Amino acid sequence: MKLGVPKETFPGERRVAIVPAIVAGLRKLGIDVVVERGAGEPAGFPDSAYQEQQATLGSREDVFQADILAMVRSPGANPDNGAADISLMRPDQVVIGFAEPLTAAEANRAVAGRGSMLLAMELVPRITRAQSMDALSSMATIAGYKAVLLAANALPRMFPMLNTAAGTVAAARVFIVGAGVAGLQAIATARRLGARVEAYDVRPAVKEQIQSLGARFVEMPLETTEAQDTGGYAKAQDEAFYRRQREMMLKTVANSDVVITTAAIPGKRAPILVTGEMVTGMPPGSVIVDLASERGGNCELTVPGETVVRHGVTIVGLTNLTSEVPYHASQMYSRNVLTLVQHLVQREKGPDGKPTGAPKITMNTEDEITREILVTRGGSVVHARLNS
Repeated sequence: MKLGVPKETFPGERRVAIVPAIVAGLRKLGIDVVVERGAGEPAGFPDSAYQEQQATLGSREDVFQADILAMVRSPGANPDNGAADISLMRPDQVVIGFAEPLTAAEANRAVAGRGSMLLAMELVPRITRAQSMDALSSMATIAGYKAVLLAANALPRMFPMLNTAAGTVAAARVFIVGAGVAGLQAIATARRLGARVEAYDVRPAVKEQIQSLGARFVEMPLETTEAQDTGGYAKAQDEAFYRRQREMMLKTVANSDVVITTAAIPGKRAPILVTGEMVTGMPPGSVIVDLASERGGNCELTVPGETVVRHGVTIVGLTNLTSEVPYHASQMYSRNVLTLVQHLVQREKGPDGKPTGAPKITMNTEDEITREILVTRGGSVVHARLNS
């Protein structure tokens, strides 16, 4: 069995799906690794590092002959260049990667048309058994960390309170909206830099997590009992809810030097939480980092993919922040992929308990993890959420 690692073709994407250190784990499963030449270089992993781990280097066509393809962005998450990859896919080939399955219906059907089995990393269920496969959480950790660094770099003041010979420097005031993995990492990073941090989330259960990191939880008298789905993600609310939420956030935003927004709803446009009017009330030189910019943005004035200044406020709408830290993002994602492959690949064991024979891929849809991530199989789109 072979696993192929193609070079990412999405513009600006610097991550790689498998780093050299993970090759040994795959070989232990009986899987040979074929890497497209130069695939790891943007992330800091030269071809020689893969060869040292006994991976084979090849062309893109060689890589696509593998039984399993490990990608960061499969065609659904690579709309400009993904079509060329679909034409190289083969029947019964397993394709692992971020896929935007809830919105990229055409790509889903095209991959199904090739007879390939697409596994979407963003659909890994949030259950204990799947924690080590949860690539969304891995990448959110990177994004939350990087968001604070971008804010600190753009803010014309320092984060920590300092007592200097020239007097006391007041700490920067940071407000983080959304306390999922990205938000919690942003809180921790901002606190380490010495900022005064406040945070809010519609899910009341995260209050203790926010406080445990040293931030103040912003109380808002809103009905939030139905704000979380069974997977632990925030649920979309109606416009009346978001309007009330914006009204209550107005004062906190106006008193903040930095606002970091992280609210995203899977498969839907991000809710507007910071209006243009709220931006005008922020102090000159303030910074907004919108981590939901790839979904349209939580700030009404966000321009996805750009950093703009509006009413004296810098609004950072950069997308794909994880690619700005490609070395560790690739390292974390690779571990997620390896754990998933270990879940899927089975080998018979001999009397001594050691694996014997060739590895086999098992697509047991009775298993919750396999069922939830499997998008296409046997020429059809098979995921229940995509066929409802």
